[in-house]
Amino acid sequence: QVQLVESGGDLVQPGGSLRLSCAASGSTFMFYNMGWFRQAPGKQRELVATITSGGITNYAASVKGRFTISADNAKNTVDLQMSSLKPEDTAVYYCNAEGRTVVELYIEVWGQGTLVNVSL
Repeated sequence: QVQLVESGGDLVQPGGSLRLSCAASGSTFMFYNMGWFRQAPGKQRELVATITSGGITNYAASVKGRFTISADNAKNTVDLQMSSLKPEDTAVYYCNAEGRTVVELYIEVWGQGTLVNVSL
């Protein structure tokens, strides 16, 4: 069984920066894609950024140029560097991973979420 553990959520002022980290643990895991999603109060969960094991990235239009996703294949970790944060970035951020284990050709795993609060 694979678990994702996120860290880095915090209260930050508008214009500030924050770095979220996510690490996969448990069974031997090789990821195909890892990424970050977020859910603001009263809204649906939305994609923020994803990265493939080959390093191809994809960003939501609302964060492009402000957020940077990176991953370490060997460590099965994914980070999200966020800068120029806006109040509308306030949300619970969830780490997501798609990949395989020794016994399962495909699994999808979600983290428990970490709160990012952008306010004065």
